[in-house]
Amino acid sequence: MTVPGYVDYRRREYCKDIRCAIQRQLDKCDEGSDEHEQVRGICKTRCIHTTYEFHHWLIEHGYEIVRPE
Repeated sequence: MTVPGYVDYRRREYCKDIRCAIQRQLDKCDEGSDEHEQVRGICKTRCIHTTYEFHHWLIEHGYEIVRPE
C-alpha cells in the first residue's frame, strides 16, 4: 500500500545499496535456477545482516515504517 506523497521500499534495495556479498552472488544467478534458489535460501534463513542494521539504514535513507490502524 503506497501512502500518497511517499515511495515504497523496493525489494532488495538495502542489499544492493550496501553491496551485500550474498546479493551480489544472487545477481549472478539466473532467476528461478536451482543456484538462484539455493543462494536465495541464505537470504531467507541465514541473512548475514541484522534487523538493527536494516532498520538504521531505513532511517538514514528517510524511510518511515507505517501500518494501517
